[in-house]
Amino acid sequence: MQIYISIDQQSLTFTDAPGVERRYSVSTSFKGAGEQQGSGCTPRGSHRIRAKIGAGLPAAAVFVGRRFTGEIWAPELAEQFPQRDWILSRILWLCGNEPGRNRLGRVDSMRRFIYIHGTPDDQPMGVPLSHGCVRMRNTDVIELFDLVQVGCPVLIE
Repeated sequence: MQIYISIDQQSLTFTDAPGVERRYSVSTSFKGAGEQQGSGCTPRGSHRIRAKIGAGLPAAAVFVGRRFTGEIWAPELAEQFPQRDWILSRILWLCGNEPGRNRLGRVDSMRRFIYIHGTPDDQPMGVPLSHGCVRMRNTDVIELFDLVQVGCPVLIE
């Protein structure tokens, strides 16, 4: 079981133990790849899923600080909060495996709060528009969430 994220192709490929592959269109950072804290870039290298957040919540459930707000995303809610970076449906919180590259110090992916998460369905996929995380369609992130386990390897290139 593993996840491969291609920044160039804006895609996520999940391979499970029997070798069945699922491919999803994603959106990584509009600032490109990079590991530094505060950069807003998507970190590269070997990661793993450290935590799964949001099991059983409805599609488009809104998270702030990894907590469900009780809101469900809708265009009217987006109008009320135009500057919010929407984190919806599910969160797969990533932890870097490579000290000095994406773990510890000023390059720590987990301390940077790098997730795979849902985003509003009106947002395009296949183009880099996130603030560092890996955005997915809500139906896709819910499907992936249900397939993966904590500890699942994630490679971002």
